[in-house]
Amino acid sequence: MRAHVGDQLIVRSHHIGEPDRHGEVLEAHGPDSTQPFVVRWDDSGHTTLFFPGTDCFVQHLAHCDG
Repeated sequence: MRAHVGDQLIVRSHHIGEPDRHGEVLEAHGPDSTQPFVVRWDDSGHTTLFFPGTDCFVQHLAHCDG
């Protein structure tokens, strides 16, 4: 999985009625923008080092070079 700074990670809920979890990628520590990622989670505002699983996908956002 590749993600760039500013992309959104979305983790699908495992339980009916619970929302998916969304977070903004702040850093990518692996080679070629791969995991692990530093993510700031929208629901809590906490920043964590995150290793995504199969329940996660990247929403690539348009990046502007200035």
